[in-house]
Amino acid sequence: MSETQRIREIPYNYTSFSDREIIIRFLGDDGWALIQKLRGERRTGRSARMLFEVLGDMWVISRNPYVTDDMLNSRKRRNQLIGALRHRLDQVEQRADGNEDALNLFRQSCEAVNEFEKDLDEQLALRRKARRKLRRVTSVQNIDFGGLARVSHATDATDWRVEMPFVVISPDCEAEV
Repeated sequence: MSETQRIREIPYNYTSFSDREIIIRFLGDDGWALIQKLRGERRTGRSARMLFEVLGDMWVISRNPYVTDDMLNSRKRRNQLIGALRHRLDQVEQRADGNEDALNLFRQSCEAVNEFEKDLDEQLALRRKARRKLRRVTSVQNIDFGGLARVSHATDATDWRVEMPFVVISPDCEAEV
């Protein structure tokens, strides 16, 4: 069965991206190759499902501005999410049974979760910095990082949302522009 014929295994993937494309985005070509190799050895199962759940959670959060906002607005929820992702990966490690390929995939996945967490923290810090600077030229009510505003101003109407704006600014006058 080819990749295009395979049923999607990454949960929450209602986008035009294939599982392969998502895996490569988070784990790189090496991660995809390892998954394919482990599939060929019939060494996938519960661990693979847990890994795909981790990737699915990161995918939906990174692609859905409403869920991203939820994570950015609540440190507690962000910590719970990252804890849950790491817990699932710990289960993958325990089931690796010494298989070096599985352990390598585990390490790559841990790094992907670390990067994901770092990206969320960086987005939050960048929003704060941008808000501080933009408040100097326009009212704080004119600065909108919310998902609805950003989706409404996306340049691509598909589910890919290729060009999602970082912030939407609604100046009150020409001088603010």
